[in-house]
Amino acid sequence: MEKKMEWKTDCNTCRTHLADLLLDESYVTEHPEMAEHMATCAECRTELEDLQATVALLGEWTAPEPSPYFDVKLRARLREAQALEPEGLWSRIRSFMLFSTGRRLRPALAGALVVAVVLGGGGTFAGLYTRTGAVAVQASPTVNDLKVLDNNAQALQQMDQLLDSSDDSSAPPTT
Repeated sequence: MEKKMEWKTDCNTCRTHLADLLLDESYVTEHPEMAEHMATCAECRTELEDLQATVALLGEWTAPEPSPYFDVKLRARLREAQALEPEGLWSRIRSFMLFSTGRRLRPALAGALVVAVVLGGGGTFAGLYTRTGAVAVQASPTVNDLKVLDNNAQALQQMDQLLDSSDDSSAPPTT
């Protein structure tokens, strides 16, 4: 036994099935809930009627006839194009650069950019060449004094830790 699909018919459901209602006349008889919704909802009914009017207009439309001289003009242009000299290399390159999107050039440009970066700034990192004559930067006297003070503070801290541990070991054991 075949079960029919049951759903709550609302405007959203009706709008999703407008194409079925428009193109398949038996759809309404198969889904009476759609017919009931169309009878009660003025918006959905108006939208269906507008679509039916649009389809009717498209059925009446005919394509315009081409100009009677179309074939003659086309053949003349083809003869002119065949009579021209073939383009040279530079004119083809120029037209390619002017009118192409550059999709074929992107991999080559990316490769050239990688080579430029490796040789330019990243070459020292890759070990391809090294700079000569590099000057070592010397720290200012203030920075040197701060380093000395930091080393002294660390030394004093270590001495305090040694003294604290020696005081604990010299004390007599308590039992």
